[in-house]
Amino acid sequence: MTRISPFTTEEVDTHGFLGGRIAVQQPRDGYRSGADTVLLAAACPAKRGQRVLDLGCGAGVAAFCLAARIDGLTLHGLEIQPAYADLARRNARALGAAMNVHEGDVAAIPASLKAVSVDHVIANPPYFETAASSAPEDAGKDRAFRADLPVGTWVDAAMRRLVPGGWLTMIHRTERLPAILSALEGRAGGIAILPLTARADRPADRILLRARKEAATPLALHPPFVMHGDGEAFSERANRVLREGEALAF
Repeated sequence: MTRISPFTTEEVDTHGFLGGRIAVQQPRDGYRSGADTVLLAAACPAKRGQRVLDLGCGAGVAAFCLAARIDGLTLHGLEIQPAYADLARRNARALGAAMNVHEGDVAAIPASLKAVSVDHVIANPPYFETAASSAPEDAGKDRAFRADLPVGTWVDAAMRRLVPGGWLTMIHRTERLPAILSALEGRAGGIAILPLTARADRPADRILLRARKEAATPLALHPPFVMHGDGEAFSERANRVLREGEALAF
């Protein structure tokens, strides 16, 4: 079920990102962005003056983290849930960020966005399929975590908005990698894959992927990014990215 009514003051709280460099309102009980969203923003190779579209932007955290690292970006977001789109606009105003938030479905791009071409698309699609997972109690969180749309629909939406030579940056579960690569076949190259693992001795359960529209450069598979060192503390590299705002180069 899509959440329609805006979040009230009592339904949100403020969450700091990048070591407190930005503060973003998020639902107390709904979908809340975390480390994966910050990693996605850190992996985007945007440059000053370029245009960026965040597909499924939620409260806007990925776009705001990216803008905190790179000045002069033109930001767009697409969000299917009106309440989250409204929250992204409220956050943009509070942060002084120029972000145009469009309401609509990845599978049916709204007219306001069809006229937009961008240099970068970033995306954190729902990780789980509706038929193969249990629904969270909160409807907004359910819509963010589970979806009936194949990941190829997200890739197609990104490719259609990108200019030639533009970049798609995506984070997803490792098991969805074959479907992502299949959707990119013949449309993008320069594909770089960074496996993400909680600890060095564990399999990578997520991947970060970059692909360049109409490029022909061979695929590159990089050594894994390890989130944690000893105990529960972040690894040194993860700490630099998540808290110090360092770009995630791979």
